[in-house]
Amino acid sequence: MSDEGVTRSSTPTPTPEARRDLLIAVVVSLLAAAAAAISPRDHEATVVGAVFLGATWLLVLRGDSESIREHGLGIGGLLEPERLDPKRLARAGARAAGWALAAAAVTWPFFAIGLPLYYGASRSFSFPQVKGPFDLVLGQLFVIALPEEAFFRGFLQTRLDRAWPRRWRVLGADVGVSIVVTSVLFAVAHVLTLPLPARLAVFFPSLLFGWLRARTKGIGASVLFHAGCNLLSLVLRDGYGV
Repeated sequence: MSDEGVTRSSTPTPTPEARRDLLIAVVVSLLAAAAAAISPRDHEATVVGAVFLGATWLLVLRGDSESIREHGLGIGGLLEPERLDPKRLARAGARAAGWALAAAAVTWPFFAIGLPLYYGASRSFSFPQVKGPFDLVLGQLFVIALPEEAFFRGFLQTRLDRAWPRRWRVLGADVGVSIVVTSVLFAVAHVLTLPLPARLAVFFPSLLFGWLRARTKGIGASVLFHAGCNLLSLVLRDGYGV
């Protein structure tokens, strides 16, 4: 990638804009945690998702289409103010699904082996009985993955990329320090909403979510992959009884 027109330094220094956006991310995460704490247990995920999606709307989605696309939030026009073009949406959806499936094919076999070892599963896997599988999938997509990806990968990663323009080429994607910083805050937000240290482990898949955002220039693939990872984790944990 060319360095022309880009000022680089050996150590990224937060600009005033970056400090502001980091503060916004911390405040929104704290609001999400507070909302979860006062919500009925069955509605915690919905409330947290509403906080992240509402913040993204205030910060980005109420703007024009150009800004929405710059933040990777167009999703084939789904979240843009213009009239929806079904063909464009279908193309974007197919592309996002292709990238999500490719990421799953590479990473999920390791996850399927590692999760029972990590939890020390004492029984063999048996496929769990899932009540309302359709609702579960929709919930993971639109209540959890979409709001989180819209805020962290759409808003925060994009804004930090502006502040820290240095990039490294990684498997076809130009990535920067923004992916690491965003993933740290993503992990901290998970612990704030449910204070279990093991939830910090979401830092690692978050790096891949960020790579997908950088590689595809949008959040569609990361939303699908994020939801798929959550579903796989639920199936494996229930299947192994851990």
